Order: sequence, then structure tokens, then C-alpha cells
Amino acid sequence: MTSPRRILQVAAIDFQVRHFLLPLMRALRDRGHLVEVAAADGPDLDQARAEGFAVHPVPFARSLDVAAHLRAYRRLRDLLRRHRFDIVHGHYPVAGQLARLAARAAGVPQIVYTSHGYSFLKPGNILVRALMFGSEALAARCQTTLFTQSSEEARLAVRLRLASPRGAIAIGNGVDPARFRPARDEADRNDRARLRAEAGTPDTAVVLVIVSRLVAHKGHAELFAAAERLPEAHVWVVGERLASDHGRRIDAAIERAKVRLGSRLALLGRRADVERVLRAADIFVLPSHFEGMPRTVAEAMMSGLPVVATAIRGTREQVVDGETGRLVPVGDVGALVAALEPLVADPALRARYGAAARARAEALFDERLVIARQIETLGL
Repeated sequence: MTSPRRILQVAAIDFQVRHFLLPLMRALRDRGHLVEVAAADGPDLDQARAEGFAVHPVPFARSLDVAAHLRAYRRLRDLLRRHRFDIVHGHYPVAGQLARLAARAAGVPQIVYTSHGYSFLKPGNILVRALMFGSEALAARCQTTLFTQSSEEARLAVRLRLASPRGAIAIGNGVDPARFRPARDEADRNDRARLRAEAGTPDTAVVLVIVSRLVAHKGHAELFAAAERLPEAHVWVVGERLASDHGRRIDAAIERAKVRLGSRLALLGRRADVERVLRAADIFVLPSHFEGMPRTVAEAMMSGLPVVATAIRGTREQVVDGETGRLVPVGDVGALVAALEPLVADPALRARYGAAARARAEALFDERLVIARQIETLGL
């Protein structure tokens, strides 16, 4: 055990803190470190406050608003100059870049960045992507340690010289195996029946579930189109569009799906009980166009669900095609139908893929392993 360190975790928005950073923060505090967090204020920071973490509101903007970024940078730089932090650990593109620049300006000795998917890799305007790469390259000069979620992105960071001389460390993406688990007893089976009744879904129906923010690049439209050609399948959509989301809206796709799928579509909104929803579903689907390494895929696998997803960076390190699920090309509805059709028709195939998915998730995506890799690398 090292001497206690004062550590600041930095994320863009409150949603990221609650859903992705709290397990790491708890683990660091359990080891005797003083852990604080900076993010744009919002209700999802209430949990961190309730657990006794010091919260520093910083007005990060998830956009190309340069003036807003300057305001956030100055707020963060002033915070770091007022307080003596031993480590600043940034997450996500905007907050992570500003955190690294401000930490260097404030003389913080250890500056860590975790890439949850480089923004310049997203499809889109080439000039915007070039700007994103330039800002990332500048921030990368300030970091002492770089974590990525996927091994593929770690290799890319080294090739593009975004890593420090020690290289990039792929840590994966972890979830709690006690929370996300397969159904195991009568109580779970009864809970499954209750959730299906609430969603208006017959108990015998095959449920395809997607858990994601409601933005176009997550592939909802492709899933809805595939479901039209799978009359035995019902679709559950879990998630919402965040106020800070700038990705293309999917309102029109949802309205079409309401008409074409009718009662086979259930919009469940944001849920605090995603683990229950996964246990009540049959197949997890994520036809995303871009990811870092999606946590929802790890959650589904840990829950014992077969996963049908796109063969993109991050996801293809999680799903083993033909063993734990299926991988399909981005935007290919026909391939998505072909991958889903045998799983919809064959419960034994779903069970076999699901058991293999759980075993792989236990070996690779247990959050305790992911957190331990970070703690060991940072010498904490």
C-alpha cells in the first residue's frame, strides 16, 4: 500500500460519473486515497455526493464551443492551482483534453488519461475530425499515462504517437458480475414475467434488447428495420437522449418503428434496473457505428445473453463471432437479420451462446480486474 494520494477524476458530465467512474473512485478510496471528482453539475452527481466524495462543478460543454472550453479550462486550472492534487485522471475527449492541459499548467506530477473512444475516429466531417485529432495530439503531450479500453485502440495510439514513451495500456471495460448475472431461481423467473407484463410483451416472445443513448450512430434504425423482418421478435429500447448529446436524433426512426412494429416495440426509457431488464430479455443487439468498448455489451454478456453487434473497434474484442454471439457489418440490415434469425428461432443456440458469453465476461470484463490493472499501473 502506497502513501495516500489526492486524486481528481475528471469527466464531462454527471451521467459519466455515476455510470462509469464511481466503481474506480470507490476502489481508490478503499485503498486510503483522497478521491474527488470534477464534472458538469447535474442530478447524477448526487450519488457521488451522498457517498462523501468532494464534487467540483466545472462547466464542460460537449461541443465545438471554444469559448465554453476556455471557461471550463480556466475553472479547472484554478481549481488545480488552489489545491495540491497528486494525480489528475481525465476521461472522455473534451474533459480529458482540458484536464490534461490544466494539470500540466498547474504542475500536477501525475497526469492520466483514459480514452473511452477517440473522437477523431468517429465518422463525420474530415475537417472536424482533423481538429479533434490536433487537440488530442496537444493534450497527449501532457499525459504521463494513457489507458485505452481496447487493445486495438492502444496500438493505434502508439502508432499515432498519442501515447507517452511507456506506451498505452489497454484495460478493457468492466462490470459488476454480482449485479449483472443470468436468471438463477424462481424469484428471477417471476421478475422476468413482471417486467414483460409491464412492457406489454408476451411471456413466450423472443425479446431483442438495446441499451444505449438515443443517438443515430448507435444503430437503432437498423435494429428496427431488422425486426420488421423477424415477426416473432419483440424489441425493447432502454435509454434516453442526454441534454448534452449532439449526435443525430432518431425521433423519426422511432415514430416509424411505432407504426411498423406496433405492440412488438417497447420504449422503456432510462432505467436504474438495467440488470433486471437484461435478465428478462433474450438477445442483446447493438448495431453501433462507432464505439470505444461498449460497457452495455459487457453487461449483456455478464448477464448470460448472446450478443449481436457490429464488427467495429472495441466490440470485436468482446464478442467472439459464432461462439458468444454474432458480428455483422455496420449498416447492413440484411446481415443483421441473418445473424438474428437463427437465434430468434432456437432457444438452445441462445443458451449456448449466452453461457459462453458469461464465461468470457467473467474472465475478461469483471470490473475488479479492470480497476486492479489501473491501480497496479499507477502504483496505488
